[in-house]
Amino acid sequence: MSSASEIQSLALKLPQRSRLKLASELLRSVAPAATPAEALGEAAKRDAEMEAGKVKPLSESEFWNGIARSRNRS
Repeated sequence: MSSASEIQSLALKLPQRSRLKLASELLRSVAPAATPAEALGEAAKRDAEMEAGKVKPLSESEFWNGIARSRNRS
């Protein structure tokens, strides 16, 4: 089986129309996006957790460092 990086390399060589179709199919294959009401509910829940001290919020640099680390693992 091909690795994700091999598939990505091949996909990027496709014509734009084919890449857009592939991207659309890949997006449909993952969990559906939350509805606005669900997203607002999740945001309120997370805000309450931070206010109650249950979780520690990330600084902006911690957030971006985490993004960079996750990209390097892919």
